[in-house]
Amino acid sequence: MATYVMSDIHGMYDLFLDILGQIDLKDDDTLYILGDILDRGPHPIKTLLKIMEMPNVICLVGNHEFMALKCLEFLRQEITNESINDLDDVFLENFMTWMQNGGGKTMDEFYPLDKDTQDDIIEFIKDCEVFVRLTVGGKKYILVHAGLGNFSPDKRLEEYSLYEFIWERPDYNVKYFDDIYVVTGHTPTCLLEDEPSAGRIIRKNNHIAIDCGSVIPGGSLAALCLDSGEEFYAKREKSTEHD
Repeated sequence: MATYVMSDIHGMYDLFLDILGQIDLKDDDTLYILGDILDRGPHPIKTLLKIMEMPNVICLVGNHEFMALKCLEFLRQEITNESINDLDDVFLENFMTWMQNGGGKTMDEFYPLDKDTQDDIIEFIKDCEVFVRLTVGGKKYILVHAGLGNFSPDKRLEEYSLYEFIWERPDYNVKYFDDIYVVTGHTPTCLLEDEPSAGRIIRKNNHIAIDCGSVIPGGSLAALCLDSGEEFYAKREKSTEHD
């Protein structure tokens, strides 16, 4: 029985299968995916449907799932003049932000699906966890997509807003807890200041950053075994047709 974490697949289906092959996920293992399965890469919905078939995978919501949710709900209804007229500025702003951040890839795969499958996808996203507390091998972990925004040591997890969990980046230079490791995606490790490790997991001040830039040329999709500390990588080619 082993526990793995992964994040920010972003539709890189082939890399996801590569990682699954490497870790050889057993029925009694658990894989936590810390959000951002959707958008940007070539096969976000295909990846999500694969995950939905896997009973030992637990998904957290990322900012890309959050952006996609209302837009996908709109896409599954009949588009009429009335439905278009009912759109408000908040929805339109969200839709444009989603499109600017790779939502078109998700929309293209979602729209042709039958209504039942579309409904299943929407319900699956709604059921995603926001954060998870774990103890593995005597070590305590908090799993979350982006971080603990506006962190305070006196603040209970239940007091953080959804925005603070899925959008705001942690301060990796500050140790939040002495006895808890905070595992996050959202911020590609190659973009962290003073960190030259492109496409590698970074462990610093009891933070573990596991978004290794699956959609960044030269980046990787990564997984970490919390039991052993072993790291697994599926590296993206530096130049592909999807750039």
